[in-house]
Amino acid sequence: MNDLPKDLTSQELLQQIGRLKKEREAVILAHNYQPPEIQDLADFTGDSLELSMIAAKTPAKVIVFCGVQFMGETAAILSPDKTVLLPVLEAGCTLADYATAEQLREAKKKYPNAIVVTYVNSSAEVKAETDICCTSANAIQIVESIEGNRPILFVSDYNLGHYAAKKTGKNIILWNGCCPTHALLSPFAIAKAKKKWPEAQVIMHPECKPETLELADFVGSTSGMLKYAKSQPAGASFIVGTEVGLLHRLQKENPDKTFHPASDYLICPMMKMTTLKNVKDSLEKMQYVVKVPAEIRLKAKAAVDAMLQYTASLKITTK
Repeated sequence: MNDLPKDLTSQELLQQIGRLKKEREAVILAHNYQPPEIQDLADFTGDSLELSMIAAKTPAKVIVFCGVQFMGETAAILSPDKTVLLPVLEAGCTLADYATAEQLREAKKKYPNAIVVTYVNSSAEVKAETDICCTSANAIQIVESIEGNRPILFVSDYNLGHYAAKKTGKNIILWNGCCPTHALLSPFAIAKAKKKWPEAQVIMHPECKPETLELADFVGSTSGMLKYAKSQPAGASFIVGTEVGLLHRLQKENPDKTFHPASDYLICPMMKMTTLKNVKDSLEKMQYVVKVPAEIRLKAKAAVDAMLQYTASLKITTK
């Protein structure tokens, strides 16, 4: 006789998650690259900083962040009075791992006059060594805001920094780091996709390589791509140059349009780790709690606040 417990169905898991969410007074966030069933489950779906800002304004006592480690940290930085849970402890980010606080401190010694602009896709410790943060949506505006020809140490995505340098002409010191998923997209893959779907517009994330970005009709953050797709006429088709998870939301919000992945290989394994069972277990066992030490949190928050204050003054979206 088999006494092993049977696996719960998706519907049963959703029912349990709903009950636990109410009991814990929780809000569930899902990044745009999460699996479709996780996106559909979430109270809010979006970019990492956008979600953290939304969560900070909710009355929820618990934030369940379906994403990766640095996203949970950002939520903890902005919501120190809430409990932040990351459903999968091992969900990290290779891009964030390219820069450590120690490495950044050494770079600051090498370039003492440089202002440090750090991508939000970074650890709390790295943010704490930063002058001002940026997102993929406002990187150009943040870089442009640096007065004169003062050198800018751009951490830690080389491709996003290169894109900002090209658009602004600013003196940018590029960090040797990248998102492996976006860096994987090649001009050859775009040419292949264009041959298959010649009428489709190419929309692409600025974390892609410079030579690949040259082939894009539109370059923007995930939220930027969502907004751009909505602005196009019914019947339009798109080749999407970012992690394939975004296609679910693009299609959901634009049923009258067609979306194709620029490559079937644009999959972030870390973003695909979260399952419904992970979310249920996280709420049930209150695991895994993301904590940022107070000293680091305050310094990191200052860098995020500097960005928010600047973008608010220009009415620039942080998405």
